[in-house]
Amino acid sequence: MSLKSIQPLKDRFGRSINYVRLSVTDRCDFRCVYCMSEDMTFLPRQQVLTLEEIARLARTFQSLGTQKIRLTGGEPLVRSDILDLVNDIGRLGLRDFAMTTNGSQLPKLAEPLRKAGLHRLNISLDTLDSTRFAQITRTGRLAQILDGIDAAREAGFRGIKLNAVIMKGRNDDEILDLVEFARRKQVDISFIEEMPLGNITEHDRSESLCSSDEVRTRITAHHDLHPTTDDSGGPARYYRMSDSPIRVGFISPHSHNFCATCNRVRVTVEGRLLLCLGNEHSVDLRRVLRGYPEGDGKLRETIIKAMDLKPERHHFSTGGGVQILRFMNMTGG
Repeated sequence: MSLKSIQPLKDRFGRSINYVRLSVTDRCDFRCVYCMSEDMTFLPRQQVLTLEEIARLARTFQSLGTQKIRLTGGEPLVRSDILDLVNDIGRLGLRDFAMTTNGSQLPKLAEPLRKAGLHRLNISLDTLDSTRFAQITRTGRLAQILDGIDAAREAGFRGIKLNAVIMKGRNDDEILDLVEFARRKQVDISFIEEMPLGNITEHDRSESLCSSDEVRTRITAHHDLHPTTDDSGGPARYYRMSDSPIRVGFISPHSHNFCATCNRVRVTVEGRLLLCLGNEHSVDLRRVLRGYPEGDGKLRETIIKAMDLKPERHHFSTGGGVQILRFMNMTGG
């Protein structure tokens, strides 16, 4: 059967599911304040999917119509032998093969990743102030990330996008600086509303939430933004500027629910298929992977049946309460 003839997975609301985010690790070399607690306990090795199991999932999802796969974490580039996995998935001939990274390992891995078949990178960058960067990431060095962005540009990826989580009183005064940085580097940028995942004590989410509308208003005071029909296959709504080729995106889980067009599912590093970022609906794929190692029929059947569990929408509130107990590093980006 040709790839063109494969019909994508469908949920009970008629949405085609053709985008899968695969987490390769819950570990990270940073401890970003909106992503995890400072003192994290990570999964024991036996609970984590092997790279071979992750590659098997990628092949199975592709056989069910998946056109886009994104590798996430934690920080995917801290997983040993990650290039082997990228090589395996890179050979599948996907329409889009991407990775979300904090950029810390890109100075040495950007070119090998592109040569292994990775198409695009999303690089997290919340601030251009080195002191503030250390405060937000708790362990990161800004200079290393800036070097990583340059390495990615030199490697020649099909697309590079910066992701910035904007928090009031923390980095909202840098919105325009981040736009100017993206314009200068000729890379896209998306601004993301903080999501209520995991119980954090470092700040009050109800006070720090900065909506996409607020961010866009600040940008339009200095730059014209024109809505586009560009579709990356993800949740971002994109705008362009008349004097720059880059795109400015907004990911708005609170203020502009993007559930009606949701085309994606996630698989955590312990093999749980999450049907929605904002709900706990999930199916244990690790049990199937390890219980049926010889063929993919049962795995395909389990994934197809799981689509009936995908909810119509999530219901994030803006009150700052914890609605999902798992941290973002456990969710998979």
